[in-house]
Amino acid sequence: MTEANNADAILQVEGVTKVYPGTVALKGVNFAVRRGAVNVLVGENGAGKSTLMKIIAGAEQPTSGHLLLEGKPIELGSSAEALRHGIGIVFQELNLFPNLTIAENIFIAHEITRGGIDIDAVAQRAKVRGLLARLELDLSPDTLVEELRIGQQQLVEIAKALAHDARVLILDEPTSALSAAEVAVLFRVIAELKAQGVSIVYISHRLEELIRIGDYITVLRDGLITGHQPMTQIDVPWIVRQMVGRETKDFSRPVGHERGAEVLMLRDVTLPRKGSGLLVDHVSLSLHAGEIVGIYGLMGAGRSELFECILGVHAHATGNVMLDGKALDGKPIAGRVARGLALIPEDRKADALLPIMSIGENMTLSSLSAHARGFHIDPRREQRSVLDYIRDLAIKVADWRLPVSSLSGGNQQKVVIARALMTTPKVLLMDEPSRGIDVGAKADIFKVMRDLAGRGLGVLFVTSDLEEVMALSDRILVMSNGRVTAEFDAADATQDALVTASAIGHGTAPTQPASRAAA
Repeated sequence: MTEANNADAILQVEGVTKVYPGTVALKGVNFAVRRGAVNVLVGENGAGKSTLMKIIAGAEQPTSGHLLLEGKPIELGSSAEALRHGIGIVFQELNLFPNLTIAENIFIAHEITRGGIDIDAVAQRAKVRGLLARLELDLSPDTLVEELRIGQQQLVEIAKALAHDARVLILDEPTSALSAAEVAVLFRVIAELKAQGVSIVYISHRLEELIRIGDYITVLRDGLITGHQPMTQIDVPWIVRQMVGRETKDFSRPVGHERGAEVLMLRDVTLPRKGSGLLVDHVSLSLHAGEIVGIYGLMGAGRSELFECILGVHAHATGNVMLDGKALDGKPIAGRVARGLALIPEDRKADALLPIMSIGENMTLSSLSAHARGFHIDPRREQRSVLDYIRDLAIKVADWRLPVSSLSGGNQQKVVIARALMTTPKVLLMDEPSRGIDVGAKADIFKVMRDLAGRGLGVLFVTSDLEEVMALSDRILVMSNGRVTAEFDAADATQDALVTASAIGHGTAPTQPASRAAA
């Protein structure tokens, strides 16, 4: 009997496959949401969890397969339609309007009206007061969302789902921005919902949290269900095995160059979170010339925020950043780039590329002075540089004068790398360098990173991909909740150890002394 045939399931996913151009996100998945229980769903980034949840919540439609609600087939064309069936979802990425009040956010598009004519603001505020009390939030319904800290905003998202009396409630990383006290409140609310017969689908990377809250667990890996058990019958090592697989892989690394002198050093870099807490919590690390250091961690671990601190984005960050032994403290972003830092951002389309400009113009955008003669760009000098980097990085282009939007994702990423290299950096910061590109392009990007290290650059990159961090790194740091929780030499790292260290929660001691991170 498959998982989806359980008699106690309120919602069943049967044989669901989801195909996107170039990738199969889900492969014949069977998944049952049990009535009045916490159904934990876990897997690495890219395993297919979000796709499966979007299908259940009506935000995506399956390529094949179907859903059953109370044993009857349903087709969900939108999230609003799913909500009418009693299926609500709280996404990890908050979906609130900062310039509206809590009450307005909770009832937006579902307002309580008087005779269908005008909004009954008094009734809305009264219901919101009850929801906020239930979540132990001492706030007025008229408070603007922009005045709330992130943890409070996340609880407002949960209140928004509760307002619609959902029978199936999907919580995607609901504790990622919550304090320990707020997590305790959330768990009490979940217990209350279970007692009322509400079925919870709970997604989290914090393994100790899953053991504590879950009744059943289902593991996804590469679009396939690899394990399903009652929570009472498993432990953390079982979860890790199902997530990463039993097979061992040969992560061969190139040799032939020595590690050089230290080029980047961080001491106690700290970034406060708005309201309270820390996004980056006293991080110290070092990077040497010719070395690739990987930072492994999951969404919300503070990895991207750490890069922003290194680059000087946050004026209120504290700690010391040293490049070639000289402090960068107080230098603006442009000054740090001029000194030898370069960043490949996580979202190349939003933060790196100008789609209406040409491939060549995107490449030379950060190094215009190097391609100028007097007050004007020297077209021959610019063309020579562009063609050199197209050749060196094996960028597949028909004509460098075409818009950069005409390129594939992998070649767009190479254009971003070329632009960074044209500033002649000493340290290259790469945030999820292979995100959104295919396997062949990943191999090309990995080769570029190794070649750059071979030439003496220091490469510091972050990723949530286990295979990637193990394939590329000379050393691996693990981040969780803003802290470095472990450090490994590449030869000593295992997938199990990395996953375990990345799941360390608030108040849990690091698996290795924090001082090792700066060794």
